[in-house]
Amino acid sequence: MGRLGFSTTDSGARLLLLGVFGVLALSVVLAQQEGENLSGLSSDPDKAIFAVRENGTTCLMVEFAVRFLVPYDVLALNGIDLITEQAAFTLPRGAEIEGKCGSTESEIHITWKNNAYTLRIYFSKEFRDKGIEVWKISKVQFVYDTSETSHFVNAYNPGKHTANTHRLSALVTPAGLSYVCDAQQTLTLISTDHQKGVTISMYDTQMQPFDIASDFIFSEPYKCITDQRERLEETLPLILGFILALIIVITLAVYHFHLKLTASQPQLPRDRSMYKNM
Repeated sequence: MGRLGFSTTDSGARLLLLGVFGVLALSVVLAQQEGENLSGLSSDPDKAIFAVRENGTTCLMVEFAVRFLVPYDVLALNGIDLITEQAAFTLPRGAEIEGKCGSTESEIHITWKNNAYTLRIYFSKEFRDKGIEVWKISKVQFVYDTSETSHFVNAYNPGKHTANTHRLSALVTPAGLSYVCDAQQTLTLISTDHQKGVTISMYDTQMQPFDIASDFIFSEPYKCITDQRERLEETLPLILGFILALIIVITLAVYHFHLKLTASQPQLPRDRSMYKNM
C-alpha cells in the first residue's frame, strides 16, 4: 500500500507539470509570429517588402532597397601578400523572413542564399525629452559567408563572419508613425573579419516596427530630415523666383503710376524767357 500511495502522488505531480507545460505551449501558439515576403507587390525590382505578423495581424513592416559593400581578403599573385577586394551586392526580393514583435522591442531577420547571408535589424522604444516617445533602430547585425562564391571570388581563408553596429540610434521616429526616406541612409558595421568595415546602404525606405493600426498598411509617414532638406533645396529657387518676379511687378507698377501722375500735372516752360509772358 505504501508503494501505491507514492505512485499516486508521483502521478499527480506529473499531471500538474503536464498541465503547466500545456498552458505554456498554448500561450506560444496563441502568440505565434510569422514572417511574410510581400516584395511581389512592388514594381521596383530593387525594392523588397517584408512583414512580421502576430496572430494574423501585421506588427512590423519594412519596405526598402538595400546595398551591401563587404571587404574581404584574396591572395595576391605572388602567393604571399593579401589584398582587399570589395563584394558589392543587393538584398534579394526572395529572402526568407523571421521576426519578433514586442511592446518596446522588435526585430526582423532576413536570410537568403541558404543561410549564407542574414540581416538582422533590432528596434526599440524609448522616451526622450519632455516625455516624447520615439522608436529607433538600436542595432544592425549582418552575418555573411565568404565561401559563397557568387559574391566572394577566391576569398582567402573563407568562412562565416559577423558584422555589428555599436551604440546605434538611427531613424529616430515619433511613436505611432512610420519612417519614410527616399534618400540613402548609410550604416557602417565592424566585422569579425579583422575589424573590416562593412557598409550597408538603405534607400527608398519606409518602415514601422510598432503600433501598426491596419493590417499591411503603414501609419502616417514621418519624413527624414534629408528628404526635407532636399525638398527645401528644390522649392527654394521657385520661391526666390516668385519673390523676384513680384518685386519686378511692383517696381513696374510704381513706375507706371509715377508716369501717369506726372503726365496729369501742368508742364512748366523750360525757357525762362517765356515766364515774362505769364
